[in-house]
Amino acid sequence: MGFHLPGIKRSSSSKGLDVPKGYLAVYVGEKMKRFVIPMSYLNQTSFQDLLSQAVEEFGYDHPMGGLTIPCEEDFFVDITSRLSRC
Repeated sequence: MGFHLPGIKRSSSSKGLDVPKGYLAVYVGEKMKRFVIPMSYLNQTSFQDLLSQAVEEFGYDHPMGGLTIPCEEDFFVDITSRLSRC
């Protein structure tokens, strides 16, 4: 890949087996790119806003098997890169 953000692991696999303990898989953007993020992000207000958007759009049924975040990939990377600095 062309870049690396601390705390975020870009994953090309769709299997849940490659998610390390303490992380979770999320699918982002129109192309449903898969990211593996630290569970600690769930406590952050900005990430909770993204989760609220996911609930509004998808409810609690996420067809990809992981959490689907309905935002642009660039926006997601921006938010999570800020969280990784905390």
